[in-house]
Amino acid sequence: MKYVLKVAYDGTNYAGWQVQKNAATIQGALESAVKGLTGCDAVVTGSGRTDAGVHAKGQVCCFSADCTIPPERMADALNSYLPDDISVLDCVEGDAAFDPVRSAKRKTYAYKIYNAPHRDPLRMRYFNHIAQDIDTHALFKAATFFTGIHDFKAYCASGSSAKTTIREIYNIGVDVAETMYGREITIYVTGGGFLYNMVRTIVGTMVGYSFGIISKDRILLSLETGERKLAGKTFAAKGLCLQSVEYELDPFDPDKEPIKDHVIFSIPNDDMPQ
Repeated sequence: MKYVLKVAYDGTNYAGWQVQKNAATIQGALESAVKGLTGCDAVVTGSGRTDAGVHAKGQVCCFSADCTIPPERMADALNSYLPDDISVLDCVEGDAAFDPVRSAKRKTYAYKIYNAPHRDPLRMRYFNHIAQDIDTHALFKAATFFTGIHDFKAYCASGSSAKTTIREIYNIGVDVAETMYGREITIYVTGGGFLYNMVRTIVGTMVGYSFGIISKDRILLSLETGERKLAGKTFAAKGLCLQSVEYELDPFDPDKEPIKDHVIFSIPNDDMPQ
């Protein structure tokens, strides 16, 4: 039976999604849990490889195992074998043709910034603390520079094996919440696929624009030429969270309206860690 899982995790203590020798990973923990529960040496395939320290609220993955545990009981069963910082939120039986990578239509990442004069220890695992005041109106404007189809070579870290650096960003949203001592700023980036560190570098560039140290012309030139030096900083991994992965037919909600977006340039199989 093919089991499709929706998984949330705190990536702080992990070297990313993908199994590595001598390092704790999300995939490794899930495969160990499946082995402990079912006795099967199953490979757990994720929708994308989150980088070290990156979190997830809606990672989608699947595995096949010859066992009698019904899908509706699998989440609770696996969670009894998983550490507290990883949780299976839902599980359904998957269609034989379902592939969490190639079937994905779009993904949404959220990057969280705590904008305040002083850091908050209770936010430091999930927010990037920035003391300098951020012009949030400038963030909204900067978001418009990146939406659409562009060559994001300048926003891709070295080491990417992607066949093409052209990607389509459907939407970038900015949410601002005022707190007693500062602001929580969340930047949501939705696209068909992403390059290595692409979201974190887009956010770093948007913040640089808000500070007035990166101009609109410089951003547009970075998209035109692919020169990495024209883009902004790659922000810390801890502020990034994989919010959701969407499919033409939602495996967890078959009655949901099908997604009609047709991604021309993104190649989901080339997705690199964020």
